[in-house]
Amino acid sequence: MLRDNCGQTIMPSIVRPEHLERANGRMWSIESVANTFIGPPIGSLLLLVAFSLPFFIDATSFFIAAALVVLIPGSFRAQHPERAEGAASPSWKAELKEGVRWLWGNHLLRSMAIILGLVNLAANLSGAMFVLFSQDVLHITPLTFPFMGFGFAVGAIVGGYVAPWMSRTFGSGTCLALTLGSASVIGLLVALSSWWPLTAVLFAIGTLLGSTWNVITVSLRQTIIPPHLLGRVNSVYRFFAWGMMPIGALLGGLVVVAGRFVSHEMALRFVFFVDGAIHFALFLVGRRVLTTVRLESARAGGVVSLAVV
Repeated sequence: MLRDNCGQTIMPSIVRPEHLERANGRMWSIESVANTFIGPPIGSLLLLVAFSLPFFIDATSFFIAAALVVLIPGSFRAQHPERAEGAASPSWKAELKEGVRWLWGNHLLRSMAIILGLVNLAANLSGAMFVLFSQDVLHITPLTFPFMGFGFAVGAIVGGYVAPWMSRTFGSGTCLALTLGSASVIGLLVALSSWWPLTAVLFAIGTLLGSTWNVITVSLRQTIIPPHLLGRVNSVYRFFAWGMMPIGALLGGLVVVAGRFVSHEMALRFVFFVDGAIHFALFLVGRRVLTTVRLESARAGGVVSLAVV
């Protein structure tokens, strides 16, 4: 989490505003390739050599990554515009409150943070039951289950690369609405599905559009949040997003337990119906709040502010 927040915070200091979506998309795709198609196979091969070898390689990779980060030229320390250079910094509590106040005072980002939190709640409501659903409803075997993971990965990789094109072609607000609307339809179709290849394709489409959401919204935050507040506001924003995940997982378990009056299979299907219903409600709200005009107006204002600074 620390690395992710710092990575998103440092990006605007390295990449020009007009290239942020492309840079974030490529980074997202490369991470998906490494996490899914490169890391696991190499780990398996290393286990054949020695059980402890993957852990040594893992530690070495972190050391190399840290060294590469250190080699990036620049200090990347944002200066508060109203604070004299060298002046004592306020306490971390005061700085955190400043970040919370800024996020809550920005209607667009506040709405986006709340919607994302509820999106993650819905996704984890069904995601927590995914293994049981795959086993008991789709009847997936240990041999075929990895193909579901490939569906997630392929969607994320493609989404990272096509997100900037989609944003330019259809408009950023339309892309966000498409993500929410498609998640609702996908939840409904998965709930009705009994064939795992179809479910894998649906999840690939979902992660493709989910990657588009991430690329657009992260790039927007990097553009409109003042540099000296970016790390703090990002952390508060991500608190909304990640903090709702365990709540969603808990609700998913409660939904299945409450479904004991119907069959076990129907209870597992029902969590995806609930997932789809929540996404449909968010689509109705998001289509009205997260419009292309509002997003691009905020982006344009952020670019002007960065140029002035």
